[in-house]
Amino acid sequence: MSGPPAGARAQGVIPGLGAVVLCGGKSTRMGRPKAWLPFGGEALLSRVVARIAEAASPLVVVAAPDQEVPPLPPGARIVRDAVSGRGPLQGILAGLSALEGQAAAAFVSSTDAPFLHPELIRRLEALRAEGDHDVAVPRAQGHYHPLAAVYRTSVRAVVQDLLDSDLRRPFFVFERTRARFAEEADLLAGEALRAADPRLWSLRNINTPDEYQEALRDAGLPPSGP
Repeated sequence: MSGPPAGARAQGVIPGLGAVVLCGGKSTRMGRPKAWLPFGGEALLSRVVARIAEAASPLVVVAAPDQEVPPLPPGARIVRDAVSGRGPLQGILAGLSALEGQAAAAFVSSTDAPFLHPELIRRLEALRAEGDHDVAVPRAQGHYHPLAAVYRTSVRAVVQDLLDSDLRRPFFVFERTRARFAEEADLLAGEALRAADPRLWSLRNINTPDEYQEALRDAGLPPSGP
């Protein structure tokens, strides 16, 4: 996957934007830890972190309490979920809390996004900032994508309230904040993202062995064994 178009104004790390990568899920459908899946000569988590680091810093990886994590690019910091088994909102809370005082907003990602392009991050932050929203979340390909979205770090207070009420769906965050829902047309109105990722494969996740093998094929890589 190529980098941003040469000369694009959006290149580089966005001031004030950090990042959170969640890797503490159980990977039940995959049958093995997704963070360690080989993809283009590197572990999938390492690949995703490196791509995000092109657009956002500081970056924290949220792992389960005893989870082994593959080697990460320089500058990435590992934080641990305080509580296991409470879903992505718990990880988002841990990540946003770790960035307190270091970033005004953060791009939140899952581990299983092998085609994630930095231009998606830049486009989402631009959409969030232009309306002074708390969140910018893609609504594309028939789905919301809360783990490919930008959140103000102050949203952690809303996330904490939701978890305290045992409300664990990320969509509840959008109901309680000023959320910008970015449709496909909104995303692709950004020239740099349209040039880099016209099919919005940045939003593509891999959850099963078949989806993993398909992603390898689409990336022009050989299949991987079990």
